[in-house]
Amino acid sequence: MVASTAGEVAMSSEEMVYNVVLKQAALVNKQPSGVTRDLDVNPDIALPGTLSLLSEAYDRCGEVCAEYAKTFYLGTLLMTPERRRAIWAIYVWCRRTDELVDGPNASHITPTALDRWESRLEDLFRGRPFDMLDAGLSDTVTKFPVDIQPFRDMIEGMRMDLRKSRYKNFDELYLYCYYVAGTVGLMSVPVMGIAPDSQATTESVYNAALALGIANQLTNILRDVGEDAQRGRVYLPQDELAQAGLSDDDIFAGEVTNKWRNFMKNQIKRARMFFDMAENGVTELSEASRWPVWASLLLYRQILDEIEANDYNNFTKRAYVSKAKKIAALPIAYAKSLLRPSRIYTSKA
Repeated sequence: MVASTAGEVAMSSEEMVYNVVLKQAALVNKQPSGVTRDLDVNPDIALPGTLSLLSEAYDRCGEVCAEYAKTFYLGTLLMTPERRRAIWAIYVWCRRTDELVDGPNASHITPTALDRWESRLEDLFRGRPFDMLDAGLSDTVTKFPVDIQPFRDMIEGMRMDLRKSRYKNFDELYLYCYYVAGTVGLMSVPVMGIAPDSQATTESVYNAALALGIANQLTNILRDVGEDAQRGRVYLPQDELAQAGLSDDDIFAGEVTNKWRNFMKNQIKRARMFFDMAENGVTELSEASRWPVWASLLLYRQILDEIEANDYNNFTKRAYVSKAKKIAALPIAYAKSLLRPSRIYTSKA
């Protein structure tokens, strides 16, 4: 539970994150085509260089996206040019942020370095980007109602990685998953847009985007159990491990037992539940934005299938989706992207 002052009822992580969702949805509803930022911004501040340099900045963001997220990149090609470039810029900022704690220089990253990264974030939201890749995002936040809060929260997730390697329960893990992945959905919805004929509330679409981020991160965690254990990290709820008759020692031993299989079945069931919660919201996005999201959802969910196919051995076998299966998923994702929003929207959240 999240700490509270004396006399107050402690707020769960899900309740705290839901309040963030409400704020993001309200900002978009209030300024559907404006700029949403909680910083003092001078909209007349010009980005350094010329328009050609800005175009080059977006092109570079696209190249990074194509290199590290090929399937998602292909999906973005159906989006309008302005939305496509904005999504690339957001992707690159998120990747650079993640690289701070998971990249080659991660061992040298300190809380002070993350504080400097957050200061850079504030500067780019004020129209003062530090480098070319920052410039793409700095321009994006002037064109779409993108709020700084999810970006700050992602940096907070990186801080958690520096100070925390165990999670007592799912409430703690949920907050971490929101910080490092759920935030991506909240960043992206204002850019991707909601279909004009959608009957869904903005809040429900944000909830679905949040659910997809949570599902993706839970899938990452289940896929990478062995790799994380080698770094002394266990991203699994400690209380649920204990209830299953397991401990950190079992994870470090890396033996697939019936207890482990049963534990993993429950963890996979939860991740699939979040994917199911996300599905309704994808259909409510603007038509041109749905394909990359469907592709991401279908491919990530298949990782869970591969864990099962490996007999739940995520200690020494890395579950991955083959290139052939990735290619096969693209036309399925495209077909799903053509589905029109439901006349009656029912949220599973």
